[in-house]
Amino acid sequence: MSGGKPKAYVTIFGEPHVVVGSADPGHIEGLASTVDRKMRLISQRNPRLSTYKVAVLAALNLADELTKLKEEHQTLVKLLDEDR
Repeated sequence: MSGGKPKAYVTIFGEPHVVVGSADPGHIEGLASTVDRKMRLISQRNPRLSTYKVAVLAALNLADELTKLKEEHQTLVKLLDEDR
């Protein structure tokens, strides 16, 4: 056993990547799959975009989804606190 941090071998938008970190490789693979799907969807809708622009739009879309989910979570937490 090497004792090093776990590695995840993933492919995003046709490009192989090695991700090293403390997270479980399966978790990283799931995240990579989500990014890959988002990039492919954007590319299908806008086939003339460069890979860079597809990646930026995917990041913005995912950040928007995350922000909306955080806002929904805060709203739900407030509702639960009001019911107590």
